[in-house]
Parts: sequence; C-alpha cells; structure tokens
Amino acid sequence: MSLPALLAPPSTDAASLRGRVVVVTGGARGLGAAIAQVLGESGARVVLADHAIEAAQDRAAVLAERDIDAIAMPLDVTDATACERTVETIRARFGRLDALVNNAAIDVTAPLAELTIEQIHSVLATNLAGPFVMAKLCAALMAGQPGGGHIVNIASTASKRAWPNASAYHATKWGLLGLSHALHAELRPQGIKVCAIVAGGMRTPFLLDRFPELDPGLLQDPLNVARVVRFVLLQPEETVIPEVTVLPVRETSWP
Repeated sequence: MSLPALLAPPSTDAASLRGRVVVVTGGARGLGAAIAQVLGESGARVVLADHAIEAAQDRAAVLAERDIDAIAMPLDVTDATACERTVETIRARFGRLDALVNNAAIDVTAPLAELTIEQIHSVLATNLAGPFVMAKLCAALMAGQPGGGHIVNIASTASKRAWPNASAYHATKWGLLGLSHALHAELRPQGIKVCAIVAGGMRTPFLLDRFPELDPGLLQDPLNVARVVRFVLLQPEETVIPEVTVLPVRETSWP
C-alpha cells in the first residue's frame, strides 16, 4: 500500500461513532464543547456534563440545531455523590456508556507562598480526584457491557514540563498522566481502552480569559485536539493509543 493511501482519512463508515454514548466533563465551553461537537458530528450521542448547567444546556441546544444528539447534565466532579448520580442517570437513560472524556479542569496561577490550602485542594479535587472517581464509576459500567469502552483523559504539556506559579496544576496533570497509564495497564483485560491526550495551548477561554496578553497565533484551535480524541475512539478493536501529544506548531512550552 502506498504512503498516501496509508495516510488517507478513513471512509465515512469507518469514521462513524453512530450510536455510541459519550460523556464529556466540562463540556459547556472551550475544549469540552469542541469535543462534544466533533464527536456529535460523527454520530455519537453526547452528554455535556458540567457544573455550569445553564451554559451546558445552551451549548447542547446549539448542537441540537446542527442535528447533533446532545444533552446537558449537571456535574460537579469534586462531588463523588454527584458523579455517581450522573453515571447512574446515563445508565438508566441509555443502557450503556461507550466513552468518558475527562476534560473538566481548573487552575490557580500563583506562587506557592500565595496559594491557599483551599485552592490547592480545589485544584486537586477537580483535576485529579474528579477524573479518578469518574473513571472508577464509568469503568464499572463499561466492564459489564459488550464492546467495553474508552476513557480519554485530557492532560497537558504541564504533565511533561514545569514552569513557575503553576505547582497545583502541574501536580494534577502529572498525576492524571500517571493515572491514565496505570488504568491503561489495568483495564485492557476488561476491554476498556485508556488514553491520555497531552494537549498544547489552545485558543479557549481557559487560557485567553486569564492571560489576555497571550498571542492567539501561538495557540491551536481546540477543534484540532477534539479531532484527535475522535481518532483515538475510532481505533480498531485490536488497537489502543495510550498517549498522544497534540501541539500547535509554535508551541512555546515545548521544545
């Protein structure tokens, strides 16, 4: 087979996620909204799980106008009971869950001396404990269904390198990357694939709202990262991608 044939995009049928149920945490805006859009365009039934429920509902309505099967559900990933309730609601409504995208995250940009204990715990709870709990609950559902499932953890270049004034964020993203590889090793025998997406800077509110001085030209469109999530979910049954890095060409936090 020629190199161009190997690199060609998959056929329409091969690129379909039709009928698969996917929950995206932090799905109301930014990368989460982009992931919901891309997966929904490929036929997935998308659950936008977000603590900002009105924003999630608004986003689901926008997707519905594009003939995407999307619904919003309230979810605070730091609340284990809320996580249990969301997963049970998905099970009751759809009968299965094919993919979890752990995307919800926060950051507090401050030197260690200025970080409060409450801020440290908040970042840890949202970025690491929350994905851990959601992975546990969703894996239990996936393991008991035909076809298994996927868990996709949105990591960051902050899981590979470190810079000042982001210690809590780095701790959680390095931890999430380690958790992802641990679950990859543990859950494969149950038919559950686990992948970490190491995403470089994106043109999303997560960065641009907090750092208005950033040059958007150094960042990438979140839709590009969302398409990599879709690529991961579309791998053949015999193949899994444990980790993939997606960077803007002009990424400044990566060599």
